[in-house]
Amino acid sequence: MLTLHEIQDENFLFIMKGAAEIISGRCNYVMTSDGQIPMTEEIRNKIADQQLEYAKNGERVLSIAQVEVPRRTFKLKEELEVEDLPLENLVFLGMMALLDKPREEALPTIQQCRISGMRVMMVTGDHPVTAVAIARQVGIVTVTDESKIRNFSEISAQEMANFAIVDDDTVIVVKGDDIPLLSTANWDWIIAHREIVFARTLPEQKLRIVKECQRLGHVMAVTGDGVNDAPALKQAEVGVAMGGGSDIAKDAADLVLIDNNFSSILAGIEQGRLGFDNLKKVIMYLIPAGSFSELTPVLAMMLFGLPLPLSAFLMIIIAVVTDVGPSQALTNENSEADLMLRPPRNRKTDPLVDVRLLAHAYLFNGIIESFSAFFMYFYYYRVHAGIEPGSLVFLFDGYTDGFMGRSADELQEHMYTAQTVFFVCLVIVQLGNVLTIRTRHVLFKDHLPWKGRSKNMSIFIAWSISFVFTGAIVYLPFINDIFKTRHIPTECWFIPFFFAAFIFGANELRKYVAIRFPTSFVAKASW
Repeated sequence: MLTLHEIQDENFLFIMKGAAEIISGRCNYVMTSDGQIPMTEEIRNKIADQQLEYAKNGERVLSIAQVEVPRRTFKLKEELEVEDLPLENLVFLGMMALLDKPREEALPTIQQCRISGMRVMMVTGDHPVTAVAIARQVGIVTVTDESKIRNFSEISAQEMANFAIVDDDTVIVVKGDDIPLLSTANWDWIIAHREIVFARTLPEQKLRIVKECQRLGHVMAVTGDGVNDAPALKQAEVGVAMGGGSDIAKDAADLVLIDNNFSSILAGIEQGRLGFDNLKKVIMYLIPAGSFSELTPVLAMMLFGLPLPLSAFLMIIIAVVTDVGPSQALTNENSEADLMLRPPRNRKTDPLVDVRLLAHAYLFNGIIESFSAFFMYFYYYRVHAGIEPGSLVFLFDGYTDGFMGRSADELQEHMYTAQTVFFVCLVIVQLGNVLTIRTRHVLFKDHLPWKGRSKNMSIFIAWSISFVFTGAIVYLPFINDIFKTRHIPTECWFIPFFFAAFIFGANELRKYVAIRFPTSFVAKASW
């Protein structure tokens, strides 16, 4: 930074501040108490040593220099170009050290980021030694052995050529001057390290860092508050600007932290993971009854000639009435205990709906629910209608007047009641389903819906409302008349709770096996 000042004599006074190593290199003189003396290599070395001492303490160092220019030799214009400015033969005035202590929440937040599988690297315009000192204070650099902190420019080509040599205990420090010289192989080698510090970087170099990380498949979140950060903020998948930063940085960013609190980013990540988790749970809840168990009755009628086990009206009721409340309640679930202990998901291999989720929904929960509903359907026909299940298979058009000595009206009444029994069973079994899919990786006993941070009583409220609607559909006369639903035998309200307990227990057992044996097939197939 350079400022121009008019002084009373015949000269302009230019004052420059900037990085110590750059300013001192432009100075030919040093201001002392006895006046100006020539700059020597010895003095430059003393300046560099003092800068290094400050930098080791995490202090940012600025050097200040000046030069006087006669008015007659300098033409003052409204817009000055770099070549118009006196940037050489400066007089070194001194240094100042600024101590900007990291916020208290920075260290625990970065530690939690590491636990959650995220990598945090520092990209700064500070001196490399200052950058490493600050990175150590906030937990980006964790090694204590100074020999493990390596400047990229000091690393041999042979070491970089052997990609397998990458040591997780080594900190790589890359200066901005090195970045234009890096090859693709160099970038691959650098980014493979766990702890990286980029120092003395320019805006275009910050942008290059983000692009190289993205090339290797990393999802980038960049924080910044200055104009120099804007290109990188714009390029990143998530640009995060500080509320107290420049307007340009805020415009380039996707998010603005009003409280300037780095831990807010971690809270946002947790909420994102929670939202993704809860969406998967909603899908897992809706598919077994709202899709699979509505498809199987139609297939059973078409392929095996059964009287239609579930009417179109009751299918619609499941989809738009009884399943809606509990699915909405699942969106209110709090995070599971291990949510922030999981590694970040891979966007390419771990989509919202994957093979594991569909397999579990259709081939596990779906089969259990369909079996339960068909069991109750055949139970009613055998116990209350006096018709053996075997006689219904491959019946097709035979379910008509005279079948088993029954009139057409009697057969229709049996079918309407059986359809209602099928429907009621699905609604009740979904209670067991919704209670167990509240968690993906944690047992029900460790995530109880009625106490603690996992409390979610809306599950019971929503299911109770669905159950009331079910009762209305079964018992209200005008619904019975219009939509052909019927009263069902008393035990048909209670037997399905056994199946609800079964689907609950089967899923809890699956989760227990996955937790107890994390490398087992059950764990790998878990959704």
